[in-house]
Amino acid sequence: MALVDTKKMFQMAYQNGYAIGAFNVNNMEITQGIVSAVAKEKAPLILQISRGARSYASMSYLKAIIDVAVAENPDIPICMHLDHGDTFETCRQCVDDGFTSVMIDGSHLDFEDNIKLTKQVVDYAHDKGVVVEAELGKLGGIEEDVVGVSHDEVMSHLTNPDQAEEFIEKTGVDSLAVAIGTSHGAYKFKTAPKLAFDVVEDIQKRVPNYPLVMHGSSSVLKEFKDLINKYGGDMPDACGVPEDAITDASKMAVCKVNIDTDLRMALTAKIRQVFAEKPAEFDPRKYLGPARDAIEAMVVHKLKVLGCTGKAAECL
Repeated sequence: MALVDTKKMFQMAYQNGYAIGAFNVNNMEITQGIVSAVAKEKAPLILQISRGARSYASMSYLKAIIDVAVAENPDIPICMHLDHGDTFETCRQCVDDGFTSVMIDGSHLDFEDNIKLTKQVVDYAHDKGVVVEAELGKLGGIEEDVVGVSHDEVMSHLTNPDQAEEFIEKTGVDSLAVAIGTSHGAYKFKTAPKLAFDVVEDIQKRVPNYPLVMHGSSSVLKEFKDLINKYGGDMPDACGVPEDAITDASKMAVCKVNIDTDLRMALTAKIRQVFAEKPAEFDPRKYLGPARDAIEAMVVHKLKVLGCTGKAAECL
């Protein structure tokens, strides 16, 4: 099967109360770990490519890796998505390069300019059969090139449901990333957050059956934080989104949940462990292999949190 877009995925996720995992990829091992997990669990998948990933690995390499994953897993619906596109030109290039979904992030603009930019991308992408995600409201934290508001300001920059309804109507965008108290990066919060589910419920009432997206949704799993710190790391204050909150959101209108930091932590933790326990090791296959396995196990766990295990067939 060729790459798919998210239309059927989101329709089934909304209808049946689960969310699709959207995992950021930067290299072969990360992609292999993710895809192996979803193939084992028979789950639908969104593979995200950020500006940082394209700068690091180049689009041609990443696209080729994903093409192999698609060819080897014909029973798994896989969407290739641009994460945090910041300009019309970036989105246009990714549409032309074969992405099946793109995100235009105009959340840093004022409301009317965000609408104008998003509509421009929607018009171009829809003409090519590509779906579009946008963002309204501001998240906290820092991840790659994405810089949000300070942690203390997160709850004052939530998505306004009135604006969300107007934004969706005027842009025709296919899904909307909403700010409900999540945050980018590993150092999201000092204590576990309480998410603004009332914002999700309000938008859900105003725009029924419309798919929402959660960014900044890694949980900063204690297992990997402890391994990183045990083997020479320094992440004592890292804190993420509780997994029970992610599960709750997945049963509402949230149909896509972005996960990046947890992938990085799983990879880093296992590599640190190998280097500490086998300091003479210099074969990258001997530390990237275990790191890939750690990613696979972590993604299997996340698929259960999202509720999308076994849902691949209904999303095809």
